[in-house]
Amino acid sequence: MASLLRLQALAPALNVPRRRCFLSPFHLAASAATAPLARRLSTAASTNSLEPPAPDSDLESGLYLVATPIGNLEDITLRALRVLKCANVILSEDTRHSGKLLQHYNIKTPLLSFHKFNEREREPSILRRLHEGEAVALISDAGTPGISDPGMELARLCAAEKIPVVPIPGPSAAIAALSASGLPSNEFTFVGFLPKHGRSRRDRLEISAREAATQIFYVPPHGIHQFLVDAASSFGDSRSCVIAREITKLHEEFWRGTLGEANEAFATRQSKGEITVLIEGQLISVDETPSEDFLEHELRELMTKGHTLSAAVKLVTEATSAKKKDVYALALRLFGK
Repeated sequence: MASLLRLQALAPALNVPRRRCFLSPFHLAASAATAPLARRLSTAASTNSLEPPAPDSDLESGLYLVATPIGNLEDITLRALRVLKCANVILSEDTRHSGKLLQHYNIKTPLLSFHKFNEREREPSILRRLHEGEAVALISDAGTPGISDPGMELARLCAAEKIPVVPIPGPSAAIAALSASGLPSNEFTFVGFLPKHGRSRRDRLEISAREAATQIFYVPPHGIHQFLVDAASSFGDSRSCVIAREITKLHEEFWRGTLGEANEAFATRQSKGEITVLIEGQLISVDETPSEDFLEHELRELMTKGHTLSAAVKLVTEATSAKKKDVYALALRLFGK
């Protein structure tokens, strides 16, 4: 009992409010194996009902974007656990998957499915609940909601209707992979998943290949072979890359080499789990004014690959500091109308 009282006395320092959905530091740190002991201690210290407390009405109304572990269940913050415990409802990409996380931390808040196939249908009722003063938490299967996951449109709608949108920071595969990649991290572009349409995929890769910043992609395991082939075609075989898979899990791997070497290494591998691929930026500084010879080379290369004149001009302009009118004038001189 004395030990529990000392832990409760630490609550203000840990910024865990004393509310009806109170989570003591002991409870937050408890694993699934020790949860029954935590409940016995809580029961001994209180004369309240044994039923789980109702969601805390003092948690301010708003949409809470809660980051969750990308593999290791220990990678969750105390604040995230408190918000998940106190919210009126948790929107979940996959309720069965998220249910395991909530069960691990003994969180009883109701789950409501919210994914790319039903988010438009759900949005009106969610907005209504938010306007009525509820606190709604949104989680994805792993990582930060709204980053290549459902939530972006709901956050936009809430912002437009003056509903508070509160980020609860935490794990992100892109940032975790970048921090350990060894590639330049002072400037980077998060691309996420490429478009499914072949032409759109190639156009996006062509833009990335001409950027000086490190490029970060999410790739499904079944698509890694084709991605590496397409990337090598746009970036070149000699461009350095890092392939991160199973981040924070038992079989975590960071493969480092060139895109040419990656094509050989992954040609016959059957990868599991979503993959984060990081590709080194172009060494030519985009801050320098490109020469006409350089622009001509880029335009000819794009036209050879089947791009229209206007598309080639657009791609070269976006990837360099050249003015569009100058690139267009050069393209007309080279290829005519």
